Amino acid sequence: MSTATFNSICFNQGYLRKGEVKISKVKNRNQRVKFYVGGASVLSTKCMQSSEKNKKEVRIGLLGASGYTGAEIVRLLANHPYFGITLMTADRKAGQSMGSVFPHLITQDLPTMVSVKDADFSSVDAVFCCLPHGTTQDIIKGLPRHLKIVDLSADFRLRDIAEYEEWYGQPHSASDLQLVFPIIQKEAVYGLTEISREDVKNARLIANPGCYPTSIQLPLVPLIKVNVLLLLNSLNTEISLSTQNLVSVELVTFSGRGAKEANLYSEIAEGIYSYGVTKHRHVPEIEQGLSDAAQSKINVSFTPHLMPMIRGMQSTIYVEMSQGVTMEDLYQQLRKSYEDEEFVKLLDKGVVPRTHNVRGSNYCFMNVFPDRIPGRAIIISVIDNLVKGASGQALQNLNIMLGYPENTGLLYQPLFP
Repeated sequence: MSTATFNSICFNQGYLRKGEVKISKVKNRNQRVKFYVGGASVLSTKCMQSSEKNKKEVRIGLLGASGYTGAEIVRLLANHPYFGITLMTADRKAGQSMGSVFPHLITQDLPTMVSVKDADFSSVDAVFCCLPHGTTQDIIKGLPRHLKIVDLSADFRLRDIAEYEEWYGQPHSASDLQLVFPIIQKEAVYGLTEISREDVKNARLIANPGCYPTSIQLPLVPLIKVNVLLLLNSLNTEISLSTQNLVSVELVTFSGRGAKEANLYSEIAEGIYSYGVTKHRHVPEIEQGLSDAAQSKINVSFTPHLMPMIRGMQSTIYVEMSQGVTMEDLYQQLRKSYEDEEFVKLLDKGVVPRTHNVRGSNYCFMNVFPDRIPGRAIIISVIDNLVKGASGQALQNLNIMLGYPENTGLLYQPLFP
């Protein structure tokens, strides 16, 4: 019996033209003949990629392509129907192909990486900046004003440039007398997508949130806005949020690709340790977002922990509820806030979020549990730190900025196991 298939097949005799049909006889191991019918779709994978790339409506520049967040953006854009990468920069890897730096991306038809100083932005509509903190400021200053920009560094997340200098150990360029920097700093929109969607729509420059702040603010902001958490006083509010975050080791998705002794396999395997105790750089970003929600100053107690895993982040948050508020009230408020959201999911009661269940995806899973101490509750939130905590949220933001459905290119399901 003959079997017809319509998979993409490339014949040695050449590609078929539109409307042509070719039948090829192929013998299997049992010497039975199968007929493969090819039509207009009979093209090699590479040919299809090039054709699709040329049709894409938005030309993307990727600055800092040789880091983990850059590689993750390439992975996500591989199936994006509207965005095609036309420019890639990586100073230390200039002249190299993306496939030579990240062999898992060798199938992608991408431009050769160039130095930032040699980049031509005339063929670019939007840019992802995946550059180190402190570098992005000067680069963005020189970019054409027509470009839509999503910055994955911390350079534009903090409105108070004095705080930036305190926590990042270097002055912010907005403190210069040059007029351009204060203008850029003020126009930057903090892009926690589900919270700031309307502001993101009209933005030119998005300050993409950090991974820890994303996993912490998503569950807390809706609760703080409706006053279900106990705030010490209305004038100088403080709330103690003891947060445990589990992130990757060594292959260092949380701190970049650079070699660091503390992240060597022999230094971190089979163990867990706290770092950035009382002074982690994401503290002011978390406090800024929560204070905006409360319309009053909030201080947090934040201690991150490093665990031997490549992807994943969990925040365990301990909160005290306002008088008369129950754990059920917290659950229902989170349900109401996120019931129509694509990427933020409140799990069924009693189900504990696991980093395994969001790995490789743009999802944030969360849940709330009663503490054994009366009047207190425990909130657990998990994300993939490279996707929802970085590149995925960046793509979600750019989709909104350019008027495309925000889930475009982001419907990858979690990888399990």
